[in-house]
Amino acid sequence: MVNIPVTLSTDLKKKPTIEEEGSLGFGKRFSDHMFIMEWYDGEWHNPRIEPYHRLSIDPSSSVLHYAQEIFEGLKAYRTGDGRIVMFRPDANSERLNNSAKRMCMPTIDVDFNVEAMRKLVEIEKDWVPHSDGTSLYLRPTMFANDEALGVHAAKNYVYFVICSPSGAYYKEGLKPIRIRVEDKYVRAVRGGTGFAKTGGNYACSILAGDIAAKEGFAQVLWLDGEHLKYVQEVGAMNMMFIVNGKLLTADLKDTVLPGVTRRSILALAREKGLEVEERDISIDELIAYAESGELQEAFGTGTAAVVSPVGELCYRDKHMVIGGGEIGKLTMDFYNTLTGIQWGRIPDTHGWVKEVCKA
Repeated sequence: MVNIPVTLSTDLKKKPTIEEEGSLGFGKRFSDHMFIMEWYDGEWHNPRIEPYHRLSIDPSSSVLHYAQEIFEGLKAYRTGDGRIVMFRPDANSERLNNSAKRMCMPTIDVDFNVEAMRKLVEIEKDWVPHSDGTSLYLRPTMFANDEALGVHAAKNYVYFVICSPSGAYYKEGLKPIRIRVEDKYVRAVRGGTGFAKTGGNYACSILAGDIAAKEGFAQVLWLDGEHLKYVQEVGAMNMMFIVNGKLLTADLKDTVLPGVTRRSILALAREKGLEVEERDISIDELIAYAESGELQEAFGTGTAAVVSPVGELCYRDKHMVIGGGEIGKLTMDFYNTLTGIQWGRIPDTHGWVKEVCKA
C-alpha cells in the first residue's frame, strides 16, 4: 500500500443537501481536501493529502508564460448497493502520462496515481452526491513551475487532484443538441498537441465555440487542420455516427483526444456485434449520408455527458437533421448501458469500475 500522509481539515465546508444537489451544476463547488506533490531534482516529492487551499506561484512561473500544463477528468459514483466507485481511473492515469510525454513533462506511476485518487475520494466520500445522475468529478492537473523565463522544459512541476460534486448533466432529460461544423478555425494539426489533454487545445477553441453559441448551437464540430475536410471531434466530446447500422468515428491519429468514454463505447459496440469503423470521415461523405437517409444517429461521448445525442449538424448552408431530431435507439442504449455500469445498476464485466470504499 502506498504511504500518502493525510492532514485533515479542521474547517469543513457545508456539503450540499440532497435538495441542493439538483442545482449543483459543474465545477462550481469543491470538497475539503486535495492531493498534491511536487517534482524537482528529477523526481516526485512529498505526496500528501491536505486541506483544499489556494496555490501560490511566482509571476514568472513558467506555466503562465509557456502553457506547459496538462489535466484529466474522471468521476466517482455512489452506487445503489452502498459503494463508492471510480470509473476507469487507470485509463485516465495512462492518458495523463501520454499527455505528459507530449508536453515534455514528468510521468506518474499509474498504480500510485490511482491509489492517490482512491484515497482522496475515500476521505471525501461524503461529498459524493446521492441523487440520480450526480457524481463527484475529479480534476488531476499538472503544471510547470520554474520561477524563470525561457522557452524550454521546466525543471519544477506541481501535480494536484481536486474534487467537485457535480449535478446531473441532463437535468431535464436526455435531449438532442444542435452542432455547428467549423469551416474556418481549427483545433489541432498533424504533429501538434491534439491528442494531449492540455489547456491550450481548449483555449484555441473558445472563439469558435462563442460564435456557435451566438448562432444557437451547443457545440462545434472540428474538421482536420490540414484540409478542413475530415471530421475530428466536438469541443468536449468525441463524435460517433450510425450509418446503415455501422458505427463510424474518426481515427485517432495524433489530432484527436483518445477519450476514455469513446474507448468504452467502442468496446460496448463491438460486444453488441456492431460493425465499427475508425477512419477518416469527410464532411461531404457525412452530408451525402444525411441526404440519402443513411445517417441514422449521431452522438458525442465524453466524461461529463457520457453520451450526448445530436439532432442536427449545420455545415455552411447545409442543415442535416438526424433521426427526425429524436434520440436514436442505439444512442439511448449506449447511454443506459454505460451509466448503468458506472452507477452499479449493470454488472461490470470489463473491470472498468474500481471500488473506493463502502458508502
